[in-house]
Order: sequence, then C-alpha cells, then structure tokens
Amino acid sequence: MLTQQQIDLVKGTVPVLAEHGVALTTHFYARMMKGNPELRQVFNQGHQRAGRQQASLAGAVLAYAQNIENPAVLIDAVKHIANKHASVGIRAEHYGIVGRHLLASIQEVLGDAATPELIDAWAAAYGQLADLMIGLESDIYRQSALADGGWSVWRGFRIAEKKRETATVTSFVLVPVDGGPVMAVKPGQYISVRLHVKSENLVQPRQYTVTDAGERHLRISVKRIAAAGDRPGGMVSNALHDEFAEGDLIDVMPPLGEFVLQPERPAVFVSAGIGITPMVAMLRAAAAENRPVTFFHVCRDDNDFALGAEVREMMAGLADGRLVLRRTAVEGRPGDEDYAALVRPDAVYYLCGPADFMKAAAAGLRKAGVADADLRAELFGTGSLSL
Repeated sequence: MLTQQQIDLVKGTVPVLAEHGVALTTHFYARMMKGNPELRQVFNQGHQRAGRQQASLAGAVLAYAQNIENPAVLIDAVKHIANKHASVGIRAEHYGIVGRHLLASIQEVLGDAATPELIDAWAAAYGQLADLMIGLESDIYRQSALADGGWSVWRGFRIAEKKRETATVTSFVLVPVDGGPVMAVKPGQYISVRLHVKSENLVQPRQYTVTDAGERHLRISVKRIAAAGDRPGGMVSNALHDEFAEGDLIDVMPPLGEFVLQPERPAVFVSAGIGITPMVAMLRAAAAENRPVTFFHVCRDDNDFALGAEVREMMAGLADGRLVLRRTAVEGRPGDEDYAALVRPDAVYYLCGPADFMKAAAAGLRKAGVADADLRAELFGTGSLSL
C-alpha cells in the first residue's frame, strides 16, 4: 500500500512525464532491449522502430501517475493491456525485469531530481500496478488453458490454406499440428502468431483478427504493410505474404480481446480497409441469429473490398440487412450525413479502421444522436483509442 508521501511524490512527476515521457520510455526500451535482448522476440520491433510503443507506454505511465490515488478508473485500459500482454506470452517473471529497467531509467533520465525517496515511491507504485496486471493476466491464462480445446502457451499450427483476397490482403487457414480441437472464438477476437522473420533474423509476434473459425481451424486475413516515408514495412505481414506457404508452421496463442459482438441487439458495422476483419467475424455470428444489421465499409474500390464476397452473401441472407459500400476513388471520403444515415433503433455501433476514420465516424454518429455507451471501437496495433 502506498503511503500518502509516496502518492504525492508520484503525482509530483506528472508535469515531467507530460513533457518528457516519450524520452523516458525511449531510454527505457533501449536499456531493456540491450540488457535483456531475449525480450526483442516478445515486443513488437516494428512498433519500437516507429516509436509507437514508446509513445503508448509514455501515455500509460502518465495516466497512471495522474490517477495514482484511484487507479480503478483505469480498469478498462488495464484490461485491454492485460489482453495484449497475454496474447504475446508476457508472464509474471517479466515484471521484475521491466521494473528494474524502468526504475533505472527514471534515475538516469531525471538525474539529481530522482531522489532515493522518489525512486522508492515509484518502486511502490510500479509494484502495485504489476500485482494488478499479473493477477489479470494469470486469470486470462487460466481461462484459456481450462477451456475446451484451449491452451495458454504458444501452440504449433500449420498453414492449411493460403488464399489471396485482394492485391494486399491474404487469408491463412491454420490448423493445430497436434491434431486437437481449437477453443471457441468470440466474434471479433484476435490471435497472436509468432514466426521467424528471415530478413531480421528475429522471431516476432503479431496480432490478427480471427475472420473465421471452426472446431479444428482458425483463419486470419493479413494485409501486407508496405514501407511508406518514415514508416517501415510490416516485418511479419510481408514475411507471411512472401515467405510462408501452405504446409509451413507458425506458433499461435489463444484467442483474446474485448472488441466482441454484444448479445441480441441490432448491429451497425462501420469499417475501413483492413478494419473489416473483426466485422466479418461478427457479421457471421449476427447472420446466424438473423439479427438486423447495417454494414458500412469504406475502401478504395471494389477490388479493394477484402472478403467482400462473403460479406455480400451473408448480408443477402438477412431479413433486415443493409450493405453500404463507400468507394473513395469515386465517391470520396464519407461525411456526417453518411454516418447519420446508418442510425437504427437500439443498435450497437462497431467501429474499426484507421484512428482518424474511427474518430470521424464516432463524431458523425454522436451528432446523429448515438450515445457513447453504444459505440465500440478497436484500434489495431499498440495503445488505445479515445473516441
């Protein structure tokens, strides 16, 4: 339990974290990867190189310091992080390593301002957070291991089918090498896959939505991420597209994630680009129940409509289904009036795509009277999204 003096010391670092948080977390990650290089295969090196993981951690540390007296307000964010951690196999023993490098980084970056009392306060604060995370992640691992067809460590899968969907999206059907069953996937959840990236001589994990699942298979649909300007190309996505073929083996963690189809209510799916992947999984479940559905998808043109044939077939079978395809090459980007036209009574609205797209969609839906409680969103990659 933190003392009031320790709470005050941690809160006193808020201005420094707000201004220099990214510098601190950049130093921390560089220090940890050098001191414990085995963790390079746990953390996404693409996000490291682009600076996204450093920025995400800086935001999380700042939020924790700001709410140190009442960390319960961060519980949704903490659960989101716990799912991400469990998806790549972060375990309780890793927290001691992270804590050691984090405290050392605070001392090295702040210099004389990092008094022994401040370091002790941050050690207590980190210990409190670590205990919370370890408990949540232990529960996730336990539930995954005890589920029918479940597992809680990396499990070997074989690529049973590789199918090109569009010029940039390819689907991979994965089956367990051990021949056993696969646990049930909630529509919208993702799995982590882990493979050897030859160009980097590095093992790397990545998360991909499960777009279809059965008793003994999972399917993911992967967009090739090309390099653009300062943004590096996707190490894993390019390796999967170019180097992995039917019959090859990859490691898989069990399905996780909180962005899932809510029970019973009508659904409005709003997606752009590869953000269609969780929508396809949710649509499949909604169609099986013949729920009212509106499906709004933004893509460049018909050739860029990944999994479009499946979507059209499922939507055609609904008694109350409306499909709206926005082709930006011809019609431009959607506006508030397009989002207002999607509103239907008692619906839940599911948003997935680039962050700016989701923020614009949420704003348009709010203007049309949709309550925040009825908006759900998923941001691919690291961090969280504030709509």
